[in-house]
Amino acid sequence: MSSSRLTDEDQAKVDRYLEQGVNQTSRRPFRMWALFGVIWLVLGGMMLVSYWIALRHGVI
Repeated sequence: MSSSRLTDEDQAKVDRYLEQGVNQTSRRPFRMWALFGVIWLVLGGMMLVSYWIALRHGVI
């Protein structure tokens, strides 16, 4: 038997602790499309800045 397994008494203590709500946080639902939009805005901004720098230095 593995030493990492909990006894029934210890498992009951862990279950009681987790049900107390001490470590539960109310969060808004994850908005994948908002994150996707922010990533695209940041990448687009970086692209425009790099394009502007290339134009100023005569690369393009």
